[in-house]
Amino acid sequence: MSDTKQLNPRTQHYEFLGPPGALFITLSVPLTLYALYFTCSEAAGGCPPPFDTLFVGAVRACNDLAWWKNLWDTQATVLYFSWYSFCVAAWAILPGDWVEGVRLRNGGVQKYKINAFATFLLTLGVASGYIIQYGPESFTFIYEKWLGFVTASLLMSVLQGLYCYAFSYRGDKLLALGGNSGNFIYDFFIGRELNPSIGSLDLKSFNELRPGLILWVLIDISMACEQAVRRGGSIANVTDSMWLVLTFQSFYVIDALYNEPAILTTMDITTDGFGFMLAVGDLAWVPFVYSLQARYLAFKQVELGPIWTAAIVLVNATGYWIFRDSNGEKNDFRNGKNPKNLQYFETQRGTKLLTSGWWGLSRHPNYLGDLVMAIAWCLPTGFDTPIPYFYPIYFAVLLIHRQRRDDDNCQKKYGEDWNKYMELVPYRIIPYVY
Repeated sequence: MSDTKQLNPRTQHYEFLGPPGALFITLSVPLTLYALYFTCSEAAGGCPPPFDTLFVGAVRACNDLAWWKNLWDTQATVLYFSWYSFCVAAWAILPGDWVEGVRLRNGGVQKYKINAFATFLLTLGVASGYIIQYGPESFTFIYEKWLGFVTASLLMSVLQGLYCYAFSYRGDKLLALGGNSGNFIYDFFIGRELNPSIGSLDLKSFNELRPGLILWVLIDISMACEQAVRRGGSIANVTDSMWLVLTFQSFYVIDALYNEPAILTTMDITTDGFGFMLAVGDLAWVPFVYSLQARYLAFKQVELGPIWTAAIVLVNATGYWIFRDSNGEKNDFRNGKNPKNLQYFETQRGTKLLTSGWWGLSRHPNYLGDLVMAIAWCLPTGFDTPIPYFYPIYFAVLLIHRQRRDDDNCQKKYGEDWNKYMELVPYRIIPYVY
């Protein structure tokens, strides 16, 4: 028992302002998902609806039982849970290498099956064949049943959060250092167990890259099909703006899935527990918020022309170059390679920290690349409304929060050496700005 207590000490430091903050985010995430639909959709009257009717309409809707019932769609729920089951079956059936993650503090290692990219290819093949066989109108059901799919994803997130919290008390589980506070609200939200699994299926890494991320691409395809139907029924009639969004976001997902082992060293996998926060982020927030631009373009069609198209492609390519090249420098250096002869700072722990190249310009240059790409995804929607730009604004807040968490952890890990390092690399994300 004493060994277990030493291995799983009680959490002393709260994040997100503790239980009140965790409760606020737990409630506000579903509200935000629904709000993004009701402030940017044809059904609500536009993007956004007329301001003078927005508040009155919201009050009337909340007092209408039929409005609440409209949030639930049995068929959409069955489809969503079937989709999740398909992802599990693909994980189990498709071939893939078993890769060890980082060594855990109990001396063990977690093994992960790497076949997310194969799952994506299978999914894309099935979806493409279905559309070719039955036409674009057969794949517009995600657009038509949007609210039902959102509700189903939230239900799955809550169920997984409760399941992982309850089963974290069974046996001698390795807990997340930040999720063992003893407060139900906080631990349910942040994640109590570090690596909850069902058999050999690691829930955290599985959810990170499969059901939500691949669904994001399927949603974009459904939005393109919806637009195609409205413009004569042919995929050839889809606007250049929709093609840009579909291409950019699909490429981002493909890159993440193809480089699946890279997530095994991220903070989400190595440090955070798996609770409602990661479940709702992976399963609901990613597919249904990140696809906002495609959903907007489905009913608000924008033609860019070749000049604007080329300019936006250049912005996205620049962001991807920064993101991929900076991550390449880091991964090479972690693996004992230094092809660019980059300078580094050696700490008393023996760890080496890069101080030149991209990592000499800022401590998180990969975040900068992510932000540039996020802006490029929104530019095809034009400037008639700010709502499709919600994603880069939220993403900037998220990345700043993650950067501060990382800096706090490094401060505890390296002590005075971290202060010296910050003098060498003073900028956090954007060189000469922040």
